Order: sequence, then structure tokens, then C-alpha cells
Amino acid sequence: MSAIVSLSDRQMACVDLAAYLKRIGLSGALPPTQETLRSIISHHMASIPFEAIDVLLGRDISLDPRAVDDKMLHRQRGGYCFEHTSLLQRVLQALGFSVETHLARVWVGHMPEGPAPAATHASLKVVVGDALWLVDVGFGSFMPNEPLAWQPDLPQQHAYGDYRLRKTMSGFMVESYHDHAWQALYEILDFPWEPIDYQVANHYVSRYPDSHFRSRLMVAVTTPEARYTLASNRLKIARVEGGIEEHRLTVEEMIDILGGRFGLNVESCWIPVLERIVASAQAQEEAASS
Repeated sequence: MSAIVSLSDRQMACVDLAAYLKRIGLSGALPPTQETLRSIISHHMASIPFEAIDVLLGRDISLDPRAVDDKMLHRQRGGYCFEHTSLLQRVLQALGFSVETHLARVWVGHMPEGPAPAATHASLKVVVGDALWLVDVGFGSFMPNEPLAWQPDLPQQHAYGDYRLRKTMSGFMVESYHDHAWQALYEILDFPWEPIDYQVANHYVSRYPDSHFRSRLMVAVTTPEARYTLASNRLKIARVEGGIEEHRLTVEEMIDILGGRFGLNVESCWIPVLERIVASAQAQEEAASS
């Protein structure tokens, strides 16, 4: 079984479950069942945002479990894939689930016939009885807020779209149905990984100069009613029953939405970054219209 950091199985299972369940607003008995797994994923994605604001601030992203838990459980922050995966893996293990982590190549924004992108994403494979499930709470607004059955070539209908896993030479391609065609999201590399592999991927994503996390604000939560995505200064609300709203935000409105809908503890040092983002977006719009 792969792990995010070099810890024993006992240490990996160490997580403040009470703090986690309070953070996601879930209580009661939680046996390691499919129903529990669905409930945890839904509450997690509605309560703990996908965000990489620390990367924009030039901060290091630590995958040490204590740092992840302090940030996401006690400082009212979100995180990106490696942080979400670390937290949820330990929560599920503490509840009695069998869990593996896998790295993946993100194909969004890449041509299928082009060179393979680096493995810069992490997701979970969870065993429930005799069934395998793909669990991914750290891919922004692309994935459903429930598990996907780990069954190749099986179209699966979810509230936010249709998905499937397709077998590849290296593992499984996760695809969503969009614009009347299956679109590749990422390819799970289905073989064992060492802890250092996750550390290297995390460093690359957070420190590589051309990483989109270093130049673009991305925040997302998915509730049972709607997906909320903030990309740069544009807020998109996609509702389950249909209909999409898009809003161009000012700095003040971004602060309000980050602290309100996304539930983040907004720091004063974020404001210069938000001002830069809004100014850049306005400059691009003016250039496009001239």
C-alpha cells in the first residue's frame, strides 16, 4: 500500500477524527461501508475547499500529516490534491477502510496525441467488501462528490455528469462525458509508489515556475446543490438542477466569497495577491477588447 509520507501504518492512521468530523459537519456511527464512504466524500467536498493559495504566496506545501491536519482542520483552510489525499486517506484508514494512494497524469489541457504530462495528481483506491472504488476529493470541480466504481468501461451517471474508467497500458484513464464525447481527465498509474515520489510531485507542482498553481487562483467546493468554482476573479456556480451563473468579482467580493461560501480563514497577506489577480484580469480584458 502506498503512503504519502514515510510513516508506519499506525502513524498513518493517526488523525483527529473528532476535529475532522466537526470540520465536515458529520456525526453518528461510521462503519466502513459504501454508505459511509459516500457520506464522507459528499460532506468533505462541500466543507473543505480545493485551493492552493499558499503556492501563490510562495509558501512551502508540507505533506507531513501534522502540518496537513493543522492547516485543514484547525486553521480553516483547504488544500490541493496531495493535502486532501493525505487527510482523507488517514481518516478512512482510521475508520477501518483499506486504502491505497496512486499518482496520476493530468490530461486536462493536453492533447491526447501529445507527450505525456508529468504525474502531478494523487487519488485513492478504496476497498469496501469485494468492491473497489475511486475516491478523489482533490481535483477541484472536475470530479463527482461521490465515489466512482473501479470498473473499466462502465459509464456511471452522477449528479454532476457521467464518468468512466478506461483501461490503459499504465493503469486507468478517468474520463468525463462532455460536449458529446468522452474527455480525458487524468490517468491513474496503477502500480506501487514510494513516499519520495509524492514528495517530488508535490515539490514540482508547488515550485516549478510554469506550474499553473503559481500564477492562477483556483478555489472550489461541491455541495449537493451546486458547484462553486473561483478561477482568477471569475466565480462560476453550476447548479445540479441546471443553470450556470458566472460573476466577475472585485477584490472586496473575492474576500467575501473566500470567507463566506468557501469558508476560508482569509489572511491579510492574501489581499495584495487578490489585487494583482484582479488587475491582471482587467488588463487582459482591456487588451482583448482593444
